Amino acid sequence: MTMIEVEGLHLDYQLGRGWREGSQALAAIAGLSLRVGKGESLAIIGPSGCGKTSLLYVLAGLRRPTAGAVRIAGEEVRGPRRDVALILQEIGLLPWKTVWKNVVLGLELNGGLDRAHSAKVEAILRELGLAELRDRYPAQLSGGQKKRVGLARALAVDPAVLLMDEPLAFLDEQTKEEIQDSILQLWQERKEQLTMVLVTHDIEEAVFLGQRIAVLTPRPAQLKAELANPGLGTPDYRRSPEFYELVRKLRELL
Repeated sequence: MTMIEVEGLHLDYQLGRGWREGSQALAAIAGLSLRVGKGESLAIIGPSGCGKTSLLYVLAGLRRPTAGAVRIAGEEVRGPRRDVALILQEIGLLPWKTVWKNVVLGLELNGGLDRAHSAKVEAILRELGLAELRDRYPAQLSGGQKKRVGLARALAVDPAVLLMDEPLAFLDEQTKEEIQDSILQLWQERKEQLTMVLVTHDIEEAVFLGQRIAVLTPRPAQLKAELANPGLGTPDYRRSPEFYELVRKLRELL
């Protein structure tokens, strides 16, 4: 079953005088088409400024396409959806709220937090090593802990689609790999229900987390190539010859 369909997507930004006559248009995406199956993990890479983040904003319903069609679960995306969660590079934790309050924020905004939801959040906090930090404030957390809180907040609403834009930027390599391990495990446990799309500039991260890797062209973004990643999730994959061979191929494509 296809979860995400992007067909002939065009996205332009207006420069100068806005949408009035005579303003200039900057093409961010031009004729992009791709599909993501239900429960699949897709990593998207491409040159800096090529339109990767713009694509996520369209999928999240935060930007309307100039032309083309974008559908999730067969429905045209017309705005933000409750079954789609977006994690941005800047996590955006509220500094006056505890870890617990930050994580359950989406649930509270969507109509309240019942006992079943609370139990589910407790389980997510345990899985991400945050249970003992639930009463701390963001200023009391490390960079890696903040990233985990952002991930927990996204998972707490039980999304069908998880969109991630450079979610592990600015972390040291050890912390980044630890959280990548957590993301992979959480997706593998939920992949009957959870479709994941990751935008990253880190080729090794794309290979570690993407069942398929889509390579975009320089702006305006078009699909340059799609590579399968059959070794995803195998033990010690990061150190395998297959991993490094796929990394090499992607570097050549970029």
